[in-house]
Amino acid sequence: MTARTAHGSRGPEGRSARRPAPGASTGPGASPEPHEMPGDVPADMGYDASGEPPVEIPLDVPLDLASAESHGRDGAGSSGPDTSRARSPAPLAGIDADAPDALFGRSTAVLALLEGPEHRLLVANHAFHKVFGTGPSAVGSPLARSMPEPAGRHLLALLDQVYRSGAPRSGQDLPVRLECGGRSTEAYLDLTVEPRRDAGGRVLGVRVLGIDTTPLKHTQALAAEQRALLEQIARHAPVQEVLDALTRVIEELAPGVLASVLLADPDGTHLRHGAAPSLPRFYNDAMDGIAIGEGMGSCGTAAHRREPVVVADIAADPFWNGYHEVARRAGVASCWSTPILSASGELLGTFALYHRVPHTPDAADLALSASFARIAGLAVERHRAEEARAQAEEKEKAAREDLAFLLEAGTALTRDLDYEQTLQHLARLCVPGLAPVCVIDAVSGGRLRRIAAVAADGRQQDLLASGGHGVGAVVGSGDRNEPEATRIGRGAPPVPGHWQALDVSGHVRIPLRERARTYGTLTLLSTGADVLDWRRIALAEELAHRASTVARNARQYHDRARLAHDLQAGLLLTDMPELPGGELAAYYRPAGEGLDIGGDFYDVFPLPGDRWAFMIGDVCGRGALAATITALVRHTARAVAPLLPDPVAVTAAINKALLDRAPGGAGGDFVTLVYGHLAPRPDHLAIDLVRAGHVMPVHHRPGRDPTQLATAGMLLGAFPDAAPEPFGLPLLPGESLVLTTDGITEARDRTGAEFGDDGITRALAAPPPPAAAREVLAALIRAVTHHTSGVPTDDDQAVLILTARPPSL
Repeated sequence: MTARTAHGSRGPEGRSARRPAPGASTGPGASPEPHEMPGDVPADMGYDASGEPPVEIPLDVPLDLASAESHGRDGAGSSGPDTSRARSPAPLAGIDADAPDALFGRSTAVLALLEGPEHRLLVANHAFHKVFGTGPSAVGSPLARSMPEPAGRHLLALLDQVYRSGAPRSGQDLPVRLECGGRSTEAYLDLTVEPRRDAGGRVLGVRVLGIDTTPLKHTQALAAEQRALLEQIARHAPVQEVLDALTRVIEELAPGVLASVLLADPDGTHLRHGAAPSLPRFYNDAMDGIAIGEGMGSCGTAAHRREPVVVADIAADPFWNGYHEVARRAGVASCWSTPILSASGELLGTFALYHRVPHTPDAADLALSASFARIAGLAVERHRAEEARAQAEEKEKAAREDLAFLLEAGTALTRDLDYEQTLQHLARLCVPGLAPVCVIDAVSGGRLRRIAAVAADGRQQDLLASGGHGVGAVVGSGDRNEPEATRIGRGAPPVPGHWQALDVSGHVRIPLRERARTYGTLTLLSTGADVLDWRRIALAEELAHRASTVARNARQYHDRARLAHDLQAGLLLTDMPELPGGELAAYYRPAGEGLDIGGDFYDVFPLPGDRWAFMIGDVCGRGALAATITALVRHTARAVAPLLPDPVAVTAAINKALLDRAPGGAGGDFVTLVYGHLAPRPDHLAIDLVRAGHVMPVHHRPGRDPTQLATAGMLLGAFPDAAPEPFGLPLLPGESLVLTTDGITEARDRTGAEFGDDGITRALAAPPPPAAAREVLAALIRAVTHHTSGVPTDDDQAVLILTARPPSL
C-alpha cells in the first residue's frame, strides 16, 4: 500500500483541507504555472521554489529504444555548449551502467549522469528509475525519449538551464507526481542538479543527485493526522465524530482503501457498527451485530483471537462463508482486521481495511493499521470512561436524592407517635414522588380497614374517597411463617375498584410487616404512561419497612401510655367524694409523655365518727416500683387509719411497712408525705396533720397572705424512729388548705427559674373571695402553666385543695 501525502491544515471534520496546486489544471486548456527551483532559476524555466506544481512523469509511457538511439545519433533538436561533439548512443566507454546500483544498492539516494544538450542518460541507479518512472532501458537515450513532453517538461527545462548556465540548482521536498495505469501518486525529493565539466571547464552534461523524502513526508503527514485525532479525543469530542474522522483520514492517506470500525457490545459477544463512511449502507447493516467467534469474517475472527487477521481474497476464504455475496455486492475483495483493545486488554472493537481487489499487506501496511487501531482504542476507551463517569455521577446523584428523600421521610414519619397518623404520613410521602396514587390498608380489630388513600390528582382523590378499593388483598392469613413479598402487576389490581376511571396501568403491593406477621399493605398505582421502575419500588419498600417500624413503635407507645394511664388511674381517686362542710379539688399531670407510672399520689377516704383522712405524697422513683410503693402507702393508710388514734400513729405504721419491704429493714423505699384527719365542726373544719419531708402545706385565707405550715418531720422509709410533729389547724369557711408536690414548686421556665413557694403565694392571691376549691386550683394551675411556657416537665405534678364551705353553701 502506497501512502498519499495530504497537505494543508486539518479541517473541522478531522480531515486534511487540501488546496489545489498553483500549477494544477483548473479547466480545459489551462496551462500549468511555472515551477521554480530555489535560487536564480528564471520563472520561464517552469520550476517554482514553493514546490508546486509537481513534475508530472507518466510511468506507463512505452520507451522506443530504437528511436532513442537514432535521436542520439543525429542529435536532432539538441543544443548546448558542446554541440560540436558527436556522441555515441551507447554509454561512454569505461562507465559501468550498473555501477550506481552496485554503489547505492536499494538506497533512496537518487543518482544519474546525463550528457550533452539532449541529456542522454549515461548511468542511473534504481532510485532514479523508481522516482522518475524510467528504467534500465533508458540508459543511452536522451531523457526526453523516456519522459516525453509534456510530462517531463519541467524536469527537462531545469536540466537545460543548468547545462546552459553552468550554475547548479537545488531544492527540498520537491513534489513529483507519478502517473501509472490511470493512478496518480506523489513522491518528494531533496534534489540537486549540477553541471559536469571537462578538464577545460566546458560543460559536458549534468549530474542529478537527490534523496527520496517521500517516506519522511508520509510519516510527517501521518503524525499530523494522528495528532489532530488525539486532540479531538482530548477535547472530549463525541466518539462517533472521532471514529468517522479516523476512517476518513486513513482513506485519504491510503488511496483505494476503505476503512471500518466495529464496536464490541457490552456483553462481549457481538460487534456493532461504529464508522464506515465509504462502505455501502446495506453492507454496514449486514456487519452490524456480527458474532464474535472463529470463522465469523475477518472482524469476528480478529475479535475472537485478539490478534490481526488478514484475508487477502475474500471470495476464496472460508472465514467469509455466509458473507461472500454481500462482500461481492459491496465491491470489496480483501479485508485486514485488527482488534481494538483497551490498555488492560479488554476487547473494544475492530479496525478493518478493505480493498477493491485481492491484496496482501506488507509490514508497513500492518503497522499503519495497528497504529490507527490504537488511536481508535483511545477514543473508545475515553468514551467508555466518560460514560462510566457520567453513569457513576448520575447514580451518585440519584443515591443522594434517595438518601435525602428517606431522611426527610424518616423525620416526617416520626413526628407523630400515633399508629394511624404514621401510616397516613407514609401515603402522603409516596405521592407524587413514587407514584401518582397510594393507598394503605391495615388489619384492625380482626378486619381489613382503609387507613389512607392519597392521589396527586383531585379527581382521582375523589374516586378513592368513594371507597370500594379492597387492594389490601396482599395481607395473608397472618401466619407468622407466611413469607409475604412485594407483588408487581400490569394493569389494575385483581380486586374490585374504579380502576378504569382512575386510568390505572400498573400496581405494586408491598406488605407492611411487624416482625414475622403481615398486618397491612402499601399499594402504589401507576396511571397512564407512568411506569413504576425498580428504583421507586425499592424506595417504597424501604419506606414501608421504616414506616412499619415507626408504626410498631407508635402502637407500643400508645399501648404503654394507655397501660400507664390505667395503672395511674388505679392509684388515684376516680371521683372526688362529697366532703361534709367542705369541697375537694385535685389535679394530676404525669411527667413527660406519660409513658411511666408517676410517683405522685393523693387520696381522701372516710373514717369512723364522721372523720375523713387525706394525704398527698411523692414516692422516690418512677414506673412499676413507684406504683408498688404508692399502692403500699395508700393501702396501709386505709387499713390502719380506722384503727389508730391520730395521724402520727398512721405515719408510723406506714414508715414501718416501708422499712419492712427492704431486706433486713434497712429501708430504701423513700416517701415524702402530708397526712391528716379532718372533722367537720359547726363553724369550721378541724384539721390535724403531719408533714414527713414533703412540700409544706399552704393555708390560704382570702384577703390575707397565704401562710406556709412549717411543721417538722422526716421522710418515711429511711429511719425507724421517724416521728413527725403534729399540727392542728381550724379551717374557717372560705379558707383552703393547699397541698402540692415538688413538681409544682420545682417547675422551671425557659431560663431555668423555679416556680417556687413564692409562685404559689402569688397564684393564690388571684381568685377573689369567696373562692371555691376548683377556682383556687384553676388559679394555681394557670400560674404554673404561664411560668413554664411550654417547657417540658421532668416530674409529676399533683395538687389537692381542701376548702371549707361557708354556712350558706
